[in-house]
Amino acid sequence: MKHAYYITCTDFIKNENGDVTEIHCTYDPATKGGWSDDGRKVRGTLHWVSLQHAVDAEVRLYNHLFNVENPEADGDDFIQHLNLDSLIINTQAKLESSLTDAKQGIKYQLLRNGYFCLDTDSTPKQLIFNRTVGLRDSWGKKQKV
Repeated sequence: MKHAYYITCTDFIKNENGDVTEIHCTYDPATKGGWSDDGRKVRGTLHWVSLQHAVDAEVRLYNHLFNVENPEADGDDFIQHLNLDSLIINTQAKLESSLTDAKQGIKYQLLRNGYFCLDTDSTPKQLIFNRTVGLRDSWGKKQKV
């Protein structure tokens, strides 16, 4: 849907289990490419992958190893500053089917998440991607707090 049109949900229908089964929308044909000449800003952009056509993958999100910039400052033991969330592994990621042709050494942007590369342990039956760079770095924000 990215770079398509501005789409507005006008209604939706749920089944007896409360699951959404239909979404009713309108689109603005003047916004082809996902941009508006009149300067309108959308409140949110939805990025999605068709579950029917998606491929399963493991995605590894690498973050800062330490929670502070200098973990041994003031004579501290660096162990006490380890970031327990420095590696988050999502084993149930759904990716676009075109990534089954991913190659070593090529960088891929997963929208709203960062840039990834194919892991050397990846196989055609078990895709594994490693985040190399996040799109937003919260480190600077954390240091200003």
